[in-house]
Amino acid sequence: MAATETKDRLHGTLDALVLKTLSWGPRHGYAIARWLEDTTRNAIQVEEGSLYPALYRMERKGWIEAEWGMSELGRKAKFYKLTQRGRQQLKAESAEWAEFARAVSTVLAPSS
Repeated sequence: MAATETKDRLHGTLDALVLKTLSWGPRHGYAIARWLEDTTRNAIQVEEGSLYPALYRMERKGWIEAEWGMSELGRKAKFYKLTQRGRQQLKAESAEWAEFARAVSTVLAPSS
C-alpha cells in the first residue's frame, strides 16, 4: 500500500489510535508514534505534523492531559495521559470503528 493511501486511512482513525495507545499508560509524543509503529509492524507510521495537532486537539477536548517529565534519554518531554473523558471517547470510537469494519467487510466479502 502506498504511503499516501495509508495516510488517508489513518486520518480518520488517528484519535482512536492515540487514545488506545495511551490506555496502556502515559507516553510522550515520540513514544506514541513508536508504539503504533512497533505494534503494527510499521504498517502505521504517524508523522509529527499529524500527531502533535491531534494531541493538542484531544487535550483541548479534555480527552488527554499533559505534564512535563523526563524521557528515557533524560530529556525534557511532555507526557500525555488518558482522562476519564478520554476513556469514554475511546469506548465510543472503538464501537463506531467495529460497526464500520463490519459494514465494510459485508460489502467486500465474496458473494456466495
